Amino acid sequence: MLEQLFDLVKGVGKDTVVDNPEVPNEYNNDVMAEATNTVAGGLRNVMAGGGLENIIGLFQNKGQTNGSSGGLLKNPMVTMMIGHLISKLTGKYNMSPQSASNVATNLVPNVLNDLIQKTQDPNNSNFTLDKLIGSFTGGGDVAIPQQSNGFNFQNLISNFTGGGGVKNGKENGGFDLQDIISQVTNGVRNNTGNQSAGGGLMDMIKGFIR
Repeated sequence: MLEQLFDLVKGVGKDTVVDNPEVPNEYNNDVMAEATNTVAGGLRNVMAGGGLENIIGLFQNKGQTNGSSGGLLKNPMVTMMIGHLISKLTGKYNMSPQSASNVATNLVPNVLNDLIQKTQDPNNSNFTLDKLIGSFTGGGDVAIPQQSNGFNFQNLISNFTGGGGVKNGKENGGFDLQDIISQVTNGVRNNTGNQSAGGGLMDMIKGFIR
């Protein structure tokens, strides 16, 4: 799933990075890898902090208009990611604050918007919320290792979107929401430790550069 996210960044980055004279050509791939790391790391850190419900809210497409990325700029998680990327671009690649802001403000919300749209497409099996969360817990398609049959996060989003909410502390499938959040949080934390021991997200992302 991380490689698919990198491909999304490359798609958005054609205009924002590659054809942008404010980004030196020798840094094109590094900037896009940094953007991928920012988005993936941001989502992972929110989950590791127990913020699964915030991720679900983000993927409900709330605040967006006609599938555009503009509404995402109001989301605190998105503004946090933009600020992080600006800091990386100015510190590591000597970009001016204005140029870094232009790149980050274009890349991050547009990449997230593409990711959200693709996960909501029932015909696109390469992009699902289950796979995304599974990639951070180390469980692949099985987002919660303790559940042998996994858990359908896409259905959970539909449940919230439909206004059904969580009844008696449980989602319709009989899962306790707080237990799900706890298991995902622990899974992400454990997998983050394993990834750090192996070099971390950034090293994995740079392996996708061709």
